[in-house]
Order: sequence, then C-alpha cells, then structure tokens
Amino acid sequence: MNKKIYMAAFLLMSVSCSKQEKNPLLEDFNTPHATPPFEQIQTKDYLPAFDQAIAAAQQEIQSLANSSDEPDFENTIVALDAAGEKLNTISAIFFNLNSAHTNAEMQKIAQEVSPKLTEFGNSIYMNPQLFKRVKYVYDKREQLSLLPEQSTLLDKTWKSFVNGGANLEGEAKERFKEISIELSKLSLQFEENVLAETNDFELHLTAEEDLSGLPEGVREAAALSAKENGKTGWIFTLHAPSYGPFMKYADNRELREKMYRAYNSRGNHDNAHNNSEIIRQITALRLEKAKIMGYETFADYVLTNRMAESPAEVNDFLAQLLQASHPFALQEKKEVEDFARSLGFKEELQRWDWSYYSNKLKQEKYALDDEMLKPYFKLENVQKGIFDLAHTLYGLQFKEVNNIPKYHPDVKTFEVYDRDNSFLAVLYVDFFPRPSKSGGAWMTEYQTQHIRNGEDIRPQVSLVMNFTRPTENKPSLLSFDEVTTFLHEFGHSLHGMLSQNTYNATAGTSVYRDFVELPSQIMENWALEKEWLDTWAVHYQTGEKIPAEYIEKIRRAANFQSGYLSDRQLSFGIIDMDWHSITHPLKDSIVDFERKAMQPTEIFPAVEGTCFSTAFGHIFGGGYAAGYYSYKWAEVLDADAFSAFQENGIFDPVTAESFRKNILEKGGSEHPMTLYVRFRGHKPTIDALLKRSGLR
Repeated sequence: MNKKIYMAAFLLMSVSCSKQEKNPLLEDFNTPHATPPFEQIQTKDYLPAFDQAIAAAQQEIQSLANSSDEPDFENTIVALDAAGEKLNTISAIFFNLNSAHTNAEMQKIAQEVSPKLTEFGNSIYMNPQLFKRVKYVYDKREQLSLLPEQSTLLDKTWKSFVNGGANLEGEAKERFKEISIELSKLSLQFEENVLAETNDFELHLTAEEDLSGLPEGVREAAALSAKENGKTGWIFTLHAPSYGPFMKYADNRELREKMYRAYNSRGNHDNAHNNSEIIRQITALRLEKAKIMGYETFADYVLTNRMAESPAEVNDFLAQLLQASHPFALQEKKEVEDFARSLGFKEELQRWDWSYYSNKLKQEKYALDDEMLKPYFKLENVQKGIFDLAHTLYGLQFKEVNNIPKYHPDVKTFEVYDRDNSFLAVLYVDFFPRPSKSGGAWMTEYQTQHIRNGEDIRPQVSLVMNFTRPTENKPSLLSFDEVTTFLHEFGHSLHGMLSQNTYNATAGTSVYRDFVELPSQIMENWALEKEWLDTWAVHYQTGEKIPAEYIEKIRRAANFQSGYLSDRQLSFGIIDMDWHSITHPLKDSIVDFERKAMQPTEIFPAVEGTCFSTAFGHIFGGGYAAGYYSYKWAEVLDADAFSAFQENGIFDPVTAESFRKNILEKGGSEHPMTLYVRFRGHKPTIDALLKRSGLR
C-alpha cells in the first residue's frame, strides 16, 4: 500500500474569510457527510488556505503551550490529538490530489507549502513549554490508570516529540529543523521526476508486424491511446496496464528491450528529472538527522517504533527468507532458459526476456494465461465480488451515490453501511491511469475515524489504482494480478472504514509500518479460492461461470516462480535497508552501490543505464524508508492469519468477526503483536508463508 502520510497540525481553530474572498477550503463543507467540495475548489485556493490555517495554528499552539492549567491526559494529550482539524483536512485534500490528479501548478504549490508544514511541525515538537506539559503527563503515566488506547496515545505522543527533536538544543535543534524542511522538498521532487519520466516516454508504432504476439485487447488499448493523442497506429507507455502486457506478449525482442530500458532507467537520465543526486542528498540528510538524534544509522532511528525493533532483526529476517527462496529462483531461471532454448532462442536470457518466456512456460505447464482469464474478470464484476465478500465476512453494504463531489469524472463514490444499516464510511474509487496520476495503487483518507465531542466521526476513504481501461470495443477486463491488487488495496480500506477508535492517532491505518500490510495482504488469499470466485466470476459476454478447471489452474499456478518473486521482493527490502544503513554519506556511484547491495538476490546480468533506486518512490518519495521489508513481514502474518480461515472455512463468521474485532476495528490502539495474538492465539512464524509459497 501504499497510505500517504501528511503533516499533522496540532491545533483547534476557526478560520473565516471575507465575503469577497470566500475560500471553500476554509469553510464548513456543506456536502453529504461533509466530504470535500471538489467541484468548488480551484488550484488557486490552496496556498491562501494553507497560509491562513498555519498562521492561526501558530497562535493556537502557543496558547495551548502557555496554559496555566496543570497538565493532564485530557487537556494536553487528547487536546493535541483533537487539534488541527481544518489544517489536516486541507493537507489531506491537497496531497491526495497531488498524487491522484496533479498539474504543474499544484506541484509548484507542493514545493512551497511542504516546507511550511514541516516548519510548523517542528515548531510543535520543539516547543519547550508544550514538551514540558507532555513530559509531565508521560512521567505520571503509571499513576493515571489509563485504558490501553489511552496508554498507546500517550506513548505515541511522547515518542513523536522525542523523535521530532524535542530534547535537542542549540545548533542541533536548528540543524534538525533545516534537515526536515529540505527532506520534505526533496521527496516531492523525487516523485515529480518519476511521474515526468513515466509520462515523457511513448513507444509509437505504425507497422502492424511490430504488434506480433500482442493480444487483441492490448492492441485496442494502444490504438485508443494513439487516437487520443491525435496519432495513427499504436502507442505504448510506461504505465502499468500498457507496459506489463507489452513485456509479456510482444514477440519483437528489440522493442521489449527498448521498453525495459526506458522503464528501468526512469530518474537515471542526464536531464532535469535525474534523481541520482536527490538520492545522495536524501540519504545523507536522513543519516545526519539520525546522528543528531544519537543513532548510528537512519534505520536504527526508524526501527525504534516498529514490530521489528532493529536493523539486525530486519536483516536476519530478510536473510532467512532469501536463504529459502534463492535456490528456487536459480532453478526457475534455468527452467525458463531451457524452455526458451527449446523454442529456438539462442541469445543470453536477459531481463526483457523473462516475462515473455515465463508467460509461455506458464502456458505450457498449466495451460493458463491472463488473456483466457480476463473475460471472467470484468471490472464491474470484480468490484461486486469484492464488495459481496466484505458483506459476507463483515456485513458491509455498499451504495453507489452521485451526490458526493468528485475530483475527476473517473471517480466512483459509495456510502458504506454496517450490518445494522448504520453509516460507516464514504468510499472513493479511482480505477484508471492518466498523466495526472502517479503510478501504482494505494489507499488514503480524506478523514480519519475518531470521536469528537461524543460523536463518532466516520472515515472518508479513497482507493486509487491504475487498472486496464475499457476500449471502444471491450469493457475493462482485469488481469489476475489486477484482481489481487484490488483485493489488497480494499483490505487497506477495510482497516480504515471499520475503525472503532477514539483518537486520530490510533485509528484506522495509524499502525506500525510493518503491521499495516496485514489487513491488505490477507485479502489477496481469497483470489485463489474457488468458493469465492464461483460467486461472481462470469464471462462478460456469455454470463458463463468461470470453468472449474480454470480455477484449478489458477491454484496450481499460484506458486509458479515463487522463488523468483520472493527474491525480487526481498531485493527491494535489502536495497532499502542498505540505503538507510550507511554510516557516511555516499560518495561512490549510485548504480554501483545498488548493484552491490542487490547482488545476493540477482539471477541476471546487470543492464547498463538502468537503476531501480532512481524510481523507488516508496522509500524516497513515500513513507517506507527502512520499512519496505514490511511487505514480506506482513506476508508472514497474513499467511498465518489466513490459515485460521482455512481451518474454519473461508467465510466462517466467527473467524471473520474475530479478525474484525481484534485487528480491523482496533487500528493502532494497542501493540500490533498483542492484537495479533488475541486474534490468532499465538505469535506467527515463517512456516505458514514458506508452505504457502512452496518454498518448503
């Protein structure tokens, strides 16, 4: 997942404008469920809204810090959590749209506003009077008889201040502030560069023979792309629904190589969008920040607040999985090489050959291909199947509505209700790629669930994907990977929508980074279950139910190249940990550093000019720095957790209710291992994952 993290502004404020200068962002939202009035908001509204909200916040925070009341849990810790509603709302709207539907003006505003928000955050955490109040409450914690969620909020608030530099003084404090501001700018620039590089490339083909091997649906989508750009022929891009099928099906090896090199060199060209120097700066500044805080590396600094509590524990975990998977990956490569040779391939197998020949081998072994499955995975049917699954497991009901404002015509809006018909959440779904949207898929929120003045404020959740678009002749037909992606992100949305917490900081997906992927990854398991697929997967033209033999093929092929796929995911976690385990700023080549770090996982020769890190937005543009290992960590959790459903039935209401009550509703109100053991009855081990993956 990817959830976007925004600056929390700790204030309680009211901002108004003159009648002549009404700004919809600064007023109460007179919309269903107080959802953002997207249709009223103009790009020019953001900057003045931020400026006014921050100015008012600075006065409010100082008032709280100067309070003469004796500090206690309610007037200090709860007040901080409840504060900042308007500024938080503005930030959520702006930064969500800056990822999902941006433009050059918004990107410019982001560069201007992000340092201001960082500076405001620094002014909170480094306010000595405010910290004194927080410390007073924290030091008395054993005497307060707090409930578990209250204890968690107090501990989280204390750590936020300490990790935010509250104990720093003099030059160290000032330098910490400077670093935080600079990092906020660099991360934004990194993401903007990746988006620009993705959008700047197109493979424009005019000769039909160059389309050899490509399925009809892929050709239609490329023809539509060309038509929309005022060109003849076919256009292929680096967006996932275009790039992935091209690499899998195109017979023309030279064109596959061209596409591969373009995709894997994003951010590594000698142009204005080069990210190499930005990586140097980000990693050096993160290291300096960690050292100011008394840690040897940035990974040490980050992992103080994770289930895995140290770099050593993470590295041991990754090494254990790599030891299990790498021998399988090497065998899988040899199998593909031998198969390619049997088809007359005489060259050295390269990375741009892997998807192509792997897919042919998969068809040979299992008689299974995405193109034969896609007719049964019409997007609307997949959506219904997933919504119905949430109804079966948790009693949720989804009602599509048209009165909630949208930020783009592609967006669909839903009201979500519980089994007793009580309102639970607003859900936005944004399915298709466009130049204004970042790549990938993620869940985020415009409003987090919390209790305010005794009222349960329900969440506003958004799912953003980049799925295959409908063409002039076909509806959107998803690949199996896209189906599992939908399930994954929907799992994140359940974590947000089902939240039943009191405080913003403990609600929904506000959990340890290496726990947040459990609710998402466990949902992927249902994609392999005949009992679920039988409820919705029908041919989009004939209505025929997906054949039982197709489902059996999906299940038998589930572990196809699981060693390679595990190695690939582990390589991302390893390079992340290496980048954030440096003890001195990197002076050597970015590419050389990456290749050395990822060498234990490699099965292919290096490709000159390519670099994975320069487009690794999760760690250089998002919140996964020293945390990408969490995807594999959560796989251990989800494999063990889903085995409970397998033991009791994949629709078992008792198991589902336990998962809802102990995991999904609890958010970050208690330590994640406490929640997990309460659900499962024991701590997880990697055994279930290795067994499920066929690696043991």
